[in-house]
Amino acid sequence: MSGTALVLRVTGTVKDESAMALPGVNVLEKGTLNGTTTDGNGDFSLEVASENSVLVFSFIGYKSQEITVGNQTAIPVSLVQDVTTMEEVVVIGYGEQEKKDLTGAVSVIDSKSMSKMQSATVAEAIQGLAAGVSVRNSGRAGSESTIEIRGLGNFSNNQPLYVIDGVPTIATRDFNSSDIESIQILKDASAAAIYGSRAANGVIIITTKKGKAGPLKVDFAGRFGVQQLPKYDFMDAADFKKYNEMAYREAIDVEKFPWVISQGYQQYPQGVDTDWQKETFRTAQTQDYNLTFSGGNEFGTYLVSGNYFGNTGTSFGSSFDRYSFRVNTDGKRGRFKIGENLSIAHGESEDLITNPYWDMLRMLPTIPVYDPTHPGGFGYGDEARARTFGVNPIARESLEETTNANIRFRGNAYLEFDIIKHSVLKYRLNVGLESSNEHYKYVRKVGNFTLNQPYDPSQVNENRGQYMSSLVENTLHFDKEFGKHKVNAVAGTTFQRQQYEQIWGTKRNLIEVGGKYYDVLDAGTTDPESGGFINKDVLISYLGRVNYSYDDKYYLTGTVRRDGSSRFAKNNRWGNFPSVSAAWRISKENFFQVPWINDLKIRANYGTLGNSSIGRWIGYGGSFYGSSIYNLGNWDYQSLLNSTIIATLGRDQHLVNGASQVKLANADLRWETKEQMNIGTDVKFLDSRLNLTLEYFVSTTRDVLTEMPILLSTGNDGGNPWVNAASIRNKGVEISTTWKDEYHGLRYSITANVSTLRNEVLDLGYGKNDVITGITRTQIGQPIGMFYLRKTDGIFRSEEEVLAHTNSKGVVIQPNAKPGDIRYVDFDDDGQINDGDRQITGNPWPTFDLGLVVNLEYRNFDLSTIWYGAFGQTVYNGSRSTVERFDDNSNYFAFKKGSEPYQENPNSGFPRILYGDDRNARGDTDRWLESGSYFRMRNITLGYNIPKDFAQRIHLNNARVYVTGQNLVTFSGYSGLDPDFTAPDIWRRGHDEVRYPNARTYLVGLQFNF
Repeated sequence: MSGTALVLRVTGTVKDESAMALPGVNVLEKGTLNGTTTDGNGDFSLEVASENSVLVFSFIGYKSQEITVGNQTAIPVSLVQDVTTMEEVVVIGYGEQEKKDLTGAVSVIDSKSMSKMQSATVAEAIQGLAAGVSVRNSGRAGSESTIEIRGLGNFSNNQPLYVIDGVPTIATRDFNSSDIESIQILKDASAAAIYGSRAANGVIIITTKKGKAGPLKVDFAGRFGVQQLPKYDFMDAADFKKYNEMAYREAIDVEKFPWVISQGYQQYPQGVDTDWQKETFRTAQTQDYNLTFSGGNEFGTYLVSGNYFGNTGTSFGSSFDRYSFRVNTDGKRGRFKIGENLSIAHGESEDLITNPYWDMLRMLPTIPVYDPTHPGGFGYGDEARARTFGVNPIARESLEETTNANIRFRGNAYLEFDIIKHSVLKYRLNVGLESSNEHYKYVRKVGNFTLNQPYDPSQVNENRGQYMSSLVENTLHFDKEFGKHKVNAVAGTTFQRQQYEQIWGTKRNLIEVGGKYYDVLDAGTTDPESGGFINKDVLISYLGRVNYSYDDKYYLTGTVRRDGSSRFAKNNRWGNFPSVSAAWRISKENFFQVPWINDLKIRANYGTLGNSSIGRWIGYGGSFYGSSIYNLGNWDYQSLLNSTIIATLGRDQHLVNGASQVKLANADLRWETKEQMNIGTDVKFLDSRLNLTLEYFVSTTRDVLTEMPILLSTGNDGGNPWVNAASIRNKGVEISTTWKDEYHGLRYSITANVSTLRNEVLDLGYGKNDVITGITRTQIGQPIGMFYLRKTDGIFRSEEEVLAHTNSKGVVIQPNAKPGDIRYVDFDDDGQINDGDRQITGNPWPTFDLGLVVNLEYRNFDLSTIWYGAFGQTVYNGSRSTVERFDDNSNYFAFKKGSEPYQENPNSGFPRILYGDDRNARGDTDRWLESGSYFRMRNITLGYNIPKDFAQRIHLNNARVYVTGQNLVTFSGYSGLDPDFTAPDIWRRGHDEVRYPNARTYLVGLQFNF
C-alpha cells in the first residue's frame, strides 16, 4: 500500500465500445499497489487515498485509460480496442508473433475449453480441440494418453516434443495442466523447424500462468466427482452352464472328439454365481484442487500455486495421487529483466500388474473369488469343474503389488538485456533444469491366481532411478520497423544434456510374521540380485530465424537449425534442418473489394525436420500398461561386449573369463528426416464473426529409424540393431472454423475442426515388401496396419450349401463343415481354407476426425459442450473374439433375442457353438471386425456466476459453481466398451485388445477469487 490512509470509496462499471461489460479489467491506483479487477458484470469497487488519485484501467486488447477521481464516487468507464495490440499473440518458439502474421500451421488451444476437462495429462485435456491432433485415452487412474500430430512419422516413436516455458521437456501425469496459460501446437516444418531434430512429430508449446500487476489476488478452483466404467452384459451362472453344456454336447455327441470325450462335461460347483465385473471394478472418487496467489506492480509480478489431484481408481488395485507446487516470478529494472518458472511435483500410483478386462473375460461365473483350499486362498480354474487358465484379477492384484512414485523438479531462469532500447536488439539467457527421482517397488506374496501355476516364493524388487536434464540457451533477438518494412529475427545456440541412471535389487523368501510380509530388501532371505545402468546423450544446436513483412501484406520467413547429437557416430552426427515460408494478405490489396470478407491470407511453406529417437525407452516399471516416458541415447552405433562370460575349457575343465559381442551394431546410423509441404489460407468473414482456416499438407519421412529383425544364427542375441530402412508419406486436409456472436444478451461461439489423414508406406527397406503382425499387414503402397484376415461369407444352413461351396474346379472347399458352421471365402481358389486365403479386409484409419465446441453465456449462466468423433475406421473387437469363440471356456456375453447360436435359433447369424474345435472360433477372420466410427460428448458443463452483491457480502470478488459430465454420451455402432482406445502398437492400430475404456465422470466444482 502507499502508506496513506484510504478515505474515499469509488465504484464503477467498465464496458467496451458496444456497451458490453468487460470482466477481468485491472483497476490500479497509479503509483501504488492498491487495485482490483472487475467482476463478471464489469463492476469494480476500490478505496483510494484522495480525490487527486488517478485510476489506471488496463485490459489486454484495449487501450489503457487514466481517470482522475475528483469528486466522482461512481465512474463509468468505456475502453476502446487497441488495434495494435488486440490481435492474439502466439508463442512460436524462441519468440512471439501475432496470430494474423503467421506463415506456418499453428493451432492455438482454447485454454478455457481445456480447463473444463478433468484430466491427469495435457494430452487428454486437448482431445478434439485442434485439427490434425489425434489423442487416444484410457480410463485407468494415472494413465498416459497417446498423442499424434498429423499421423505416424515413423515406426518407433511418434510422441511430439513438449516445450514448457521455453524448456524442451515432457508433460506427463506429474504436470498440473491447471497451471497452463496457453498452448500452441506447431504442426508443419515452417513452424517447427526452429526445434530441428526433435520436431518431426510436431511441437506442443506450453506457457504457464504468470502474475499480473495489482494487489494480492487469491484464486481457488476445486472439483470433486465420481467415475464409473461402461459394463458388459454377461450371462449368469445358470445361462453359462446351459450354453457351455451345449458346446460340449456338440463336441461329444455330434463331432465325437476323443480329447473332449476323455475330459467329459464340466462338473460345476453348486451355489457359485460370481459376477467378475462387479467384483473387479468399482466407482472411483476423483478430486482436483488448485489454490493460486498472484500480484505485482510495474516492476515485477509473482504467482504461487499449489495443486492436489487424486483418483482412487475404477478397478481393484489401482489409484493415482499428485501434489504439485509452482512459483513463477519476473522483475524489470531499466534494460534488465529477470525471471524464473519453477515447479515441483510428487506423483504416486498403484499400477495394475495385469489387464483386469482380459482376466475378467477369461474367468467363469462358476469360479468363486475366494477358495481357502488353494494356496493364497483365491479361486481360479480347475480341470474338472472350471477348465480355464484365466487369471483371477482380485487374486493377482492382491498377491502382486506394484507402486511407482516420483518427485520431479522442473524449472528455468532467464535474463534479458536490451542492448538497444525498446527491445530492438535484445540478448536472452535461458537456463533450464529438470530432475526426477523415481522409485518402483514390486512385492510378490505367496499364493496362486491361475490353473497349474508353479510355486512362486515371496519376493521384493525395487529400483530407484534419477533423470537429469540441463539446458543452456543464448539467443539474440532483433525487432524493428522501417516504415512499412518489419523485420523480426532470432539467432542463438543451445546445449542440452540428458542422463538417466538406475539401480535395482531383488530378494526372495521374505520374512513373514502373522500374515504380514516385511517388504524391504533386507527382509529377503535368498537369491539376492542387483544391477544398474546409465544412459546419457548430448544435443548441441545452432539456430536462426528471420521474419520479414511489408505493409502487413507480404510475408517471408526463413528458418534453419543445425543439430549435433551424441546418438550418432562422428561422421553422421550433424544434421541441417531448414525451412522457408511465405504469405500474401490479399484482402489488403486495392483491387480486393469484398465487403463481407474482412481478412484473407494465403500461405505456403516447405522445410525439413529430423528425428533421432533411438536408444533406450524408460517408463513406469512393472505395469501391464507401461508407458514410455524418457528416450535417451544408448550408443547404438557402437558394438558392445558382454564381459561376464565364463567358459569351461581343457581336460582339467578349468574356468576361463571371456567376453563376446552380443548385439550387432550399425555404425552408419544417420538422421531420420521429414520433408513437409503445407499450403493454407486464413479467412475472416462478416465483421470477423466467422473465422476459417484451411490446411493441406504432404510430409515424407525418409531413412526411418527402425529395429531390423535378424536371425539368431548370426550370433546376435542382444536385440535387433537399429537401421535407416523405410519411408512413409502422410497427407491430409485440416479445416478449422469459429463463429462468435451475440443475440439479445446471449453470447455464443461454435468452433468446429475437421481433419483427414492418409498414410502410405513408400519403402520398408532391405528388399522387404510387407510386415505381417498377427492380424494386420503393412505393405508398400498401403497404410500401416491394414487388417489381413480370412473373409467370412455367412454360415451354412444345410448340407446342400456345404457341398455347393466349391472352387472354380468344383472341389468342395469345406468338406468337414456342418450346418451352422461359418463359410469362408477361398481367396486363392485352391480348394481349401488356409493362410493363403487371408486378404485385406479393413482399414484402421479414420476417414476423418471431427471436433466440436459450443459455448453459451446468458446473464449469470454459462453452458458448454465439447464433442469429438472419428469416422470411417474399422476396429477388431478383441473382447468378442475371446468370449464368443466357445471352443475354449471363458465368460460368455448374454445373447440378445434373435442372435442365439445356430443350435437354438437356426435363423440367427450366430454360428454353431462347438467346444474343442476352432472352425467357428478363429481369431484371424473378419467376423470380429466392426465399424469403429463414433461421436462422443467429451464434456458438458453448466455454470452459474454468483451475483456480485452476494459475493461481496462473503468478501469475494467473483464466485462460480458448476456441474460437469464427461464421456456421458457416445453415438456408435461398435459393440465393444469403447471405440476410443489406446492401441497395443502402431502395427495394430485398430486392434481393441480388450483395452481399458474411458470412464463416465460426474463432477461438481467451485471457483472463487478475492
